Amino acid sequence: MRVIAIVQARMNSTRLINKVMRDIVGKPMLWHIVNRLQHAKTVEEIVISAASGRVNKPIIDFAEENHIPYYAGSELDLIDRWYQTAIKFKADAIVRVTGDCPLVDPILTDALIDYYIKNQPLDFVSNSRPKASYPHGLDVESYSFSALKRAWNEVEGDFLREWGSVNFFEHPETYRIANLSHSKDLSNLRWVVDYEDDLEFVREIYRNLYKEGEVFLMEDILKLLERNPQIAQINKKHVGDDTYRLLKGGKLNVY
Repeated sequence: MRVIAIVQARMNSTRLINKVMRDIVGKPMLWHIVNRLQHAKTVEEIVISAASGRVNKPIIDFAEENHIPYYAGSELDLIDRWYQTAIKFKADAIVRVTGDCPLVDPILTDALIDYYIKNQPLDFVSNSRPKASYPHGLDVESYSFSALKRAWNEVEGDFLREWGSVNFFEHPETYRIANLSHSKDLSNLRWVVDYEDDLEFVREIYRNLYKEGEVFLMEDILKLLERNPQIAQINKKHVGDDTYRLLKGGKLNVY
């Protein structure tokens, strides 16, 4: 089974514009996501699934300069973008990581892919939907190619095409889905980047833990926060911010 990781990225994020290219310890956030995924042993290839258009040219330039494979497609029809990315790179399954997750954990990514492979047949596996138990920002989802193709053919409506994963996790009667859970509920921890405060929180994590050529993991971050609880206060006011709820209310475009 050929499993590829796709990093979903665009420049026009609603709450923190250009965030995928914002600096973290001297490198763009997008670089760190790709670098961390490179430590996942079960991923055969890492590609950037970018939105097309002139505004997103910095992402394409970044991919080309760093020799990272990419596909550029629809900004808002994410089902189409995922599906076309999977076709281009001949994937049997994809693992999706969004461009606002610079703390993505390669060990967790491997665990989710391993679960997906060992429990076939499955269409969708997530560690955040329908129930989250990992820190928000370590979100990983896997999709079978056949399920993507089915959704690409069947799903209608701008919102559902844009918020692609809802078509899976809200329809267990239609798709074979599974949820990878942690032994302890850590869903109250916010490690995603949607706001300036989130970015400063992540920068502080990197200042303390990042070493070139190495990768720190979820457990390292948890230990750091236990020693320095003030770091978690940086973006505490955004804990519980539910992107899906805002999207469904029409207040946001999806990342």
